[in-house]
Amino acid sequence: MSPVDRAGQQFIGGAWVPSTSSETLPVENPTTTEVLARVARGTKEDADAAVAAAAEAFEGWSTTPMAERVAVLRRAAELLKERADDLARTITEEVGMPLAMSKAVQVGRPIEVLTSLCDAAEALPWVEQVDSTLVVREPLGVVVAITPWNVPLHQTIAKVGAALLAGCAVVHKPSEVAPLSAYALAGVFAEAGLPAGVYNVVTGVGETVGEALIGHSKVDGISFTGSTAVGRHIGAVAAQTVKKVALELGGKGPAVVLRGGDVAKAAAAAAARCFTNSGQVCAALSRLIVPREELATAEKALVDYVNEQVLGDPLDEATTLGPLVSETQRSRVLRLVEAGAAEGARVVVGGPGAAAPDKGYFVAPTVFSDVETSMTIAQTEVFGPVLCILPYDTEEEAVAIANDSEYGLVGAVFGPDDEQSTKVASKLRVGMVGVNGGRINVRAPFGGYRQSGNGREFGVLGIEEFLEVKSMNFPGVDRIVRPAV
Repeated sequence: MSPVDRAGQQFIGGAWVPSTSSETLPVENPTTTEVLARVARGTKEDADAAVAAAAEAFEGWSTTPMAERVAVLRRAAELLKERADDLARTITEEVGMPLAMSKAVQVGRPIEVLTSLCDAAEALPWVEQVDSTLVVREPLGVVVAITPWNVPLHQTIAKVGAALLAGCAVVHKPSEVAPLSAYALAGVFAEAGLPAGVYNVVTGVGETVGEALIGHSKVDGISFTGSTAVGRHIGAVAAQTVKKVALELGGKGPAVVLRGGDVAKAAAAAAARCFTNSGQVCAALSRLIVPREELATAEKALVDYVNEQVLGDPLDEATTLGPLVSETQRSRVLRLVEAGAAEGARVVVGGPGAAAPDKGYFVAPTVFSDVETSMTIAQTEVFGPVLCILPYDTEEEAVAIANDSEYGLVGAVFGPDDEQSTKVASKLRVGMVGVNGGRINVRAPFGGYRQSGNGREFGVLGIEEFLEVKSMNFPGVDRIVRPAV
């Protein structure tokens, strides 16, 4: 049965069941503005039922040997590979990313993440000996995963895959804007042999379903990706019951080009990271920080890059930039573009009124130069195809500009040699830094500093977000009894 036929249903306890509400929500194609499907506008009762199912399933799954949990998740990865083309098309239709990129990023990357998490689970020290004490890692319990719309399957796998490998049971609330890959994933997990109730999906809006889940007394942990404002709220609510919370929030990534570095190459690399998914990526490098005397070189490189982009139907092979996900998102980005021009930033390409396809939620890629750190576009996460160039005079000033943000997710440094670039990279207050073209590694921790969040995804640390640590103290080393893992 296709997602279109799931209107009004939730996936709870291993079965598709009717929501307690008759209301549904439209899932819109941002390219055509047509409705792709309708999903349940879930209720508190739906959320309660999903938590109850997860709580019941937790005991059995948490005591399932780790090797068996890994085997189920590896089978799921293989099934995702088999269905990659269909999944990529579904996500392209609900998010707007060009199809070729969806195959690599929206589906290929989650498969890579899930496989690497399985490897991490096998490498993780589940039991460690410290003198006459065993340090034992145990599943956290019932976990809520709240995922965004921009890379829906990827963010789901990063959270849910890690939680399941840890031995937790999960209630997943996908974004109501792009929930269809979660429906497909429910089928994949069931076919892979995941027991009923270990993974549950409840669709709906945050004000109803999200609120019911984050405050639920039987929920032990929350993993959330989304805006910083919502992350603050989740943290405050979760604190009332002292839940463990992992937050992956906004970003305003700086790309620092040092004197002697290849400015044109760095500008193109930053643009590629800024305009991916039409800028709807938390790890976008949206601030290019260059020596003042190299401003013209950077501007030309970015004009050349933008002029090569093709806005259009993401199912067309020629398209490199699709639409934004919704009219709400489009309007927000256009307001920020107008604010940039009004506050005195110089438009290099694009800008207010720039041509874009009439139908669909398109925004032309825009580059501003002579941007000052006090400007709105230098401080606000635009989440659209907008890049700012900020000039500097000294290396110390470049670092200060890069760190002048409430965010601290990603950054990059491009310099004449790795040693100098690494020295500057160590001064950036971000969770991940690319040095001279280094890219994010799914086997290494993903997460930020400051208001970009407080948790980590990927690898061993990603799994540990869903674990508790117990010290078992014995009378002596000779009395230690190791528990089964």
